[in-house]
Amino acid sequence: MKIAIIKELAEGERRVAGTPETVKKFVGLGADVAVESGAGLSASIADADYAAMGATLGDRAATVAGADIILGVQGPDVASITGAKPGAWVVAGLNPFVERARVDAYAAAGYEALAMEFMPRITRAQSMDILSSQSNLAGYKAVLDAAYEYGRAFPMMMTAAGTISPAKAFIMGVGVAGLQAIATAKRLGAQVSATDVRSATKEQIESLGAKAVFVESVAGIEGEGTGGYATEMSEDYQKAQAELVSSHIAKQDIVITTALIPGKPAPRLITDAQIATMKPGSVIVDLAVEQGGNVEGAVLGQVVERHGVKIVGHKNVPSRLATDASALFARNLYNFLSAFWNKEQNAPVLDEEIGNAIRVTQGGKVVSERLL
Repeated sequence: MKIAIIKELAEGERRVAGTPETVKKFVGLGADVAVESGAGLSASIADADYAAMGATLGDRAATVAGADIILGVQGPDVASITGAKPGAWVVAGLNPFVERARVDAYAAAGYEALAMEFMPRITRAQSMDILSSQSNLAGYKAVLDAAYEYGRAFPMMMTAAGTISPAKAFIMGVGVAGLQAIATAKRLGAQVSATDVRSATKEQIESLGAKAVFVESVAGIEGEGTGGYATEMSEDYQKAQAELVSSHIAKQDIVITTALIPGKPAPRLITDAQIATMKPGSVIVDLAVEQGGNVEGAVLGQVVERHGVKIVGHKNVPSRLATDASALFARNLYNFLSAFWNKEQNAPVLDEEIGNAIRVTQGGKVVSERLL
């Protein structure tokens, strides 16, 4: 069993899918591990660190030659992994809805592509969930990015020259990223409030010491989707939420939006008219900008200013914390493969529940129900 860990070639991608820690563990399972030279440099991991744990270093061609499993952060271009065994697994964040052509290419090449972001949100798969591990860091970094752009301090400060009022931070969307953003903003001393369309999050918000801002005028919160994700809401709810947000957002200094709906464009949460009501010098961080954005006027990969308000649209926020993000991502991949490792076959053997959920190509065709 040969496992190949490849260098990320996507622009701005600084993470790596394997670390010396996980290389050592894979070798312990009985696998041969090959790492592409320089794969970990942007995440502050030297080639020698991999070699010390038993990995073989080489160029891309040598790394993937004869590989049974190829590990990546983002899905590699098919042309760059020719030489892998027929039917080899490509295990990565494949972004299947957006990168459909690449998924079709995996099928045509005979690879079995496993989309780690399709991992079901069930108890036994929590340690394999790349979305959760990376969103956690994104929520933390979003607050630091907001603090960097904000021209004032976050905490209340009492000085001989007078008192500085604390910043008011509003978190929209309370998934993993949102909860971490709440906790980080609280640690920095801001007054924090948050909202979501799922009723279960109200208690979570309050448990972190933040104020929950919820629509009360529409019976029932209708945003509960499958697997703990949010879903689209009724028109009445959307209208009520927009009115509530408009009155609240005008008083905020920092707004962080994190709302995503799997397989669909990110919902629009903040309009240009609402931005115009905010105080000059306020900051909005749109963590959904890569899926179309929650904020009108957000620009992918840029910090722009509208009505005196900065809108932060950084790409690939977890990659801005490459070392920690790589460590968590690599553990997700190891936890996944090791959970299904068959000692007799010296290879992982997937069960139906998780295998069918994440498998997008097999036997020369696309097999994922979510893509068909």
